[in-house]
Amino acid sequence: MGERGGNRAMTRIVVRVICLGGLIAPLVGCAASPDTTCPPGLGQRMLVFDLFFGRAIPGRDDLTDQEWQTFLTDTVTVNLPDGYTVLDAAGAWMNPTTQKTVSEATKVILVALPDKPGSLDAVNRVRTAYQVRFHQQLVGMTVTPTCSSF
Repeated sequence: MGERGGNRAMTRIVVRVICLGGLIAPLVGCAASPDTTCPPGLGQRMLVFDLFFGRAIPGRDDLTDQEWQTFLTDTVTVNLPDGYTVLDAAGAWMNPTTQKTVSEATKVILVALPDKPGSLDAVNRVRTAYQVRFHQQLVGMTVTPTCSSF
């Protein structure tokens, strides 16, 4: 390959590396370091968990309001004693086994917790309890790092 062809090849490699770096950099930014502090007046570093509980129960009628209230009292409040917010929603998801989209009434719990390992453990106890008690394949979860003040 001549010098001109070699320069083009090198330029393409550099461009690919820059483009790849441009794709990776935003992802690295999502994983903020644990020692990141919140600016004054914006509270402390927290994680906001969004949990999605489908109310359709296999082999029976949907989860009742009384069953949900009991679950909140004996499981959610016990594991998340500092508070949470419950929202009613209409959800849909694709069942990975049947590949069919299922629509169902859904409960959403929002909870802001300190950014520490015990927080995820508490949330996962709630998720697992719901899955076992109500025969669910999963309880969806999203997590967002933020600064919070309560």
